[in-house]
Amino acid sequence: MSADGTGTDDSDFLARRFEAHRGHLRAVAHRMLGSTAEAEDAVQEAWFRMSRSDTSRVDNLGGWLTTVVGRVCLDMLRSRKSRAEEPLDTAAAAPPAGSAEGSAAAVPRPVDPEQDALLADSVGVALLVVLDTLTPAERLAFVLHDLFGVPYEEVAAVVDRTPAAARQLASRARRRVQGAEVPAHDRALRRRQWEVVDAFLAAAREGDFEGLLDVLDPDVIARSEAGVTTGAAAVARGASTFGSAALGARPAPVARHALVDGAPGSVVLVGGRVERALRFAFVRDRIAVIDIVTDPERVAGLDIESV
Repeated sequence: MSADGTGTDDSDFLARRFEAHRGHLRAVAHRMLGSTAEAEDAVQEAWFRMSRSDTSRVDNLGGWLTTVVGRVCLDMLRSRKSRAEEPLDTAAAAPPAGSAEGSAAAVPRPVDPEQDALLADSVGVALLVVLDTLTPAERLAFVLHDLFGVPYEEVAAVVDRTPAAARQLASRARRRVQGAEVPAHDRALRRRQWEVVDAFLAAAREGDFEGLLDVLDPDVIARSEAGVTTGAAAVARGASTFGSAALGARPAPVARHALVDGAPGSVVLVGGRVERALRFAFVRDRIAVIDIVTDPERVAGLDIESV
């Protein structure tokens, strides 16, 4: 039994649950803050808040933690703006004050240079520069929704706005990001993402289970009106059945590349009308989030741009 009355086994279980989401949370925080050290601090704060909360009834712990990290980052960005500070991206994060010794999740990890390179590659220097011109709320709405596929309803809860206002925040941020000059490095990143999208769609069409696993992140999340599917194997099984079902539709469907709410995606047209839209988010050149929208009203509300 620990000093606060929490059983050691319970603490270890809580730490393991947190560790399963650490990489995703660090990626979210890094995109929000543009600083490895600050990202580590934000993730650490999320651990502290989780360890002090009753999460036994939380159905989607990953979504809950993403919301917590988003709020922490929003506070940090607002504090930074008020002090007119620039982010300091150091080679290693210092242990945050009050670190709890003895907890696996509470011990700051040494920064992995390879992981930092992957994070920097996925963010893009130009994007970070443009994000710094946004207000904290705009930046959070854009990062959570456009880069990580968080629904506007959840973004609204983080920024304390209505879903419609959260959509407007992301839309304003998206216009500024898209209006910025994209360097060759970021164009290469986007090309790789389109290649992954093509590989995913081809594997889904052919029912190629192994091919789907090759392009899916192990912790991929697929969301649709029918519910949420997590894990590469489960998502691959669903995607392969979707591909075969689509082939049997009449009239024949046509799939095209599109930017869906500013992110790489695909739309399926039947008789010239968008029947469904898929929106992808990526981590390390693999698909980490798939949003599948089929409801006609929701499809009509999407910002779809042909590419």
